[in-house]
Amino acid sequence: MAGSAALPPPSDDGLLLRISPHPRGRDDGPARRDTGGRRAAIARAATDLFLRQGYQATSTEQIASAAAVSKQTVYNQFGDKQRLFEEIVLGVTATAEAFAADLPDTMHGVSGPTELDAALRALARRYLAVVMTPQVLALRRLVISEATRYPELAAAYYERGPARVLAALGVLFAGLDTRRLLRVDDPGRAAADFAFLLLGRALDEGMFRPRALPTAEIDATVDHAVDVVLATYRRRA
Repeated sequence: MAGSAALPPPSDDGLLLRISPHPRGRDDGPARRDTGGRRAAIARAATDLFLRQGYQATSTEQIASAAAVSKQTVYNQFGDKQRLFEEIVLGVTATAEAFAADLPDTMHGVSGPTELDAALRALARRYLAVVMTPQVLALRRLVISEATRYPELAAAYYERGPARVLAALGVLFAGLDTRRLLRVDDPGRAAADFAFLLLGRALDEGMFRPRALPTAEIDATVDHAVDVVLATYRRRA
């Protein structure tokens, strides 16, 4: 989204939501200025409703009621339901942005095979947990359900969310090659290998049958993904 971004509203559902302080990131006049955190309240209420009952089944009246504002306030702040939906979908990519931004720190202090093994397993566990959060899965299903109606929005969500994380993982694997901790000729391919070994089966199932992953299944998934990646990209003597 263009322009400066407001801080993500408080959330306890695993999603970070970044919204612009004014429509399209600019101040469109006194009638649209947010003087009491109403934009954040509207966005959070709309996010909850969209995820629970879908875009089509959610009305502007329901959003206004849940946010404890008038319907006109929703229009003043966001224009209409479609623009509010678009801002939320792109705003929630702040979750992926935050995860990607933290990736370089996961390799801090890694200087040998033992540290690398531990760091990759910790990263894999966190990555799996973020993607398999029920609200993240619900958002993916929501975007996919509206992709035919809003293809450009779906594409933008992918580029700012999953693709951003894959790109950051590629940079991470390139760094591991530079530091001679792994041999990675194609960092993008290594990132895709890591991501799909870790997420492929769990994400595929989670899109259709959401459930909490048992600890034993998380451990087995993480161990398998890291073991395969290390075996594939380990430097040979």
